[in-house]
Amino acid sequence: MALTPEQQEEVERLRSQTHSTRRATVAALEEILYSPLPVLDHGFVRVIDYMGDDAAIVQAARVSYGRGTKRVQEDRGLIRYLLRHSHTTPFEMCEIKFHIKLPIFVARQWIRHRTANVNEYSGRYSVMDREFYVPAPEHLAAQSRSNRQGRGSVLEGAEAAEVLETLKRDAAQAYSSYERMLNETEDGRLLDEDRQGLARELARMNLPVNFYTQWYWKCDLHNLLHFLSLRADSHAQYEIRAYAEIIYQAVQRWVPLTAEAYEDYIAGGLRLSRQGAEVVRRLLAEEEVSQETSNLSPREWKELMTALGRPTGS
Repeated sequence: MALTPEQQEEVERLRSQTHSTRRATVAALEEILYSPLPVLDHGFVRVIDYMGDDAAIVQAARVSYGRGTKRVQEDRGLIRYLLRHSHTTPFEMCEIKFHIKLPIFVARQWIRHRTANVNEYSGRYSVMDREFYVPAPEHLAAQSRSNRQGRGSVLEGAEAAEVLETLKRDAAQAYSSYERMLNETEDGRLLDEDRQGLARELARMNLPVNFYTQWYWKCDLHNLLHFLSLRADSHAQYEIRAYAEIIYQAVQRWVPLTAEAYEDYIAGGLRLSRQGAEVVRRLLAEEEVSQETSNLSPREWKELMTALGRPTGS
């Protein structure tokens, strides 16, 4: 990830400023405020602003006047209780705003989470950057034979080299055509002073979805944890998972007690159906249980046995 001199100057200017406030601040999050955290080959995540902390969740739950009226251990216990029992409103009292640079195809997947405020870079107003995503060789995989929206084995040898070359060649060609249609370069120079060039809002349609876009994305903590539960999961597409993992590192700095509870009850927890809970009871009673006698589908059975660390045939 390379920042332009102007972008780097802006980051340094913002980080050099300090402000006196009566609001709650979090020292660990302040350490990375405004700094770009690299993701993929050209992307980044920046924390721009935030409101609230772990204590704000506790304060909202108790509807109390002040802060620090309870010991940290009691606050931790309440946060864990709230998350464990899906009392979500207190978590909505905390918000965080990110500046994110990401490939367009990741943004189109990301925007399905309709619980945030988003403002995206305008290709109607500004010329798109000549930056596009090309997967690292270890993430260049074939279509999974068992999962229609997943990846299988990694491509190797000549096939992998051909795919990488195609991705780079097509993206470079598309951007060159984009510039010719605009009659304008990335830095604003005209290619031919005797031509008008196509409108930016039309020329952009020629660019593939591996080109980078940027947006500001503001979300409350409750909806952010839901986003992370889906997109930081091992089953999520690698590219969006890479962003979710960086965002979660910021969450750990921001609300460590909540992050701990999230790991225990959501990321590392197990949600059981009524039939699944009955299977666990029968196993604890040392009964013989098979998929056929479990009232679970083969897929549900496999998922449950995997979560319990048992062979799928038992």
